[in-house]
Amino acid sequence: MAIPAITPYSTPDADPGANRAAWRPEPGRCALLIHDMQKYFMDAYDPAQEPVPELYRNIAALRTACAEQGIPVLYSAQPGGQDPARRGLLADFWGDGMADDPAQTRIVDELAPAPGDVVITKWRYSAFQRTELADVLRFQRRDQLIITGVYAHLGCLATACEAFMRDIQPFFVADATADFTADEHRMAVDYAARRCAAVTTTARLVDALTPALQH
Repeated sequence: MAIPAITPYSTPDADPGANRAAWRPEPGRCALLIHDMQKYFMDAYDPAQEPVPELYRNIAALRTACAEQGIPVLYSAQPGGQDPARRGLLADFWGDGMADDPAQTRIVDELAPAPGDVVITKWRYSAFQRTELADVLRFQRRDQLIITGVYAHLGCLATACEAFMRDIQPFFVADATADFTADEHRMAVDYAARRCAAVTTTARLVDALTPALQH
């Protein structure tokens, strides 16, 4: 049940008018989550074709902006070689998952964690389930979460939903996430905007988080 090859597609546009929530990101409240950007998941894409170049470029821009503003940068990463008892029902949909091999488990080189970044071991779709993510955000006094990475309609959306249910404002970055197809990506963006998150773009977030650069 390996992840099939993903056909290149263009990232769907984000319509700010679709958002029901009027939240604004604040540097003193935000944390950035770079979700599951591991080789195993990214190997399903053609790295030379969209949405990959845009995805890498936009996540890198957000990471730089956040680091400059002292905003915590967090990563989620699934472990390889999961014991069947730990993997649970995921095996029924996705098989055994990745091997215990850095060639599959490591974060892609283009977005490798920097010193001081936090890497959270992730076990389920939501990055909150069976992890310390909520504790890290609480310790850092952060109640806004910028969500980037893959896959938009799976872990990214599940994480956004759970953040919402924990009273943490999620910002779902349409052009810093990627998916299996344009349709599934669009579904995730639309659902997030209408039900659990503020959908935004990399450019809007960078502008909001780095006001000094606007002058």
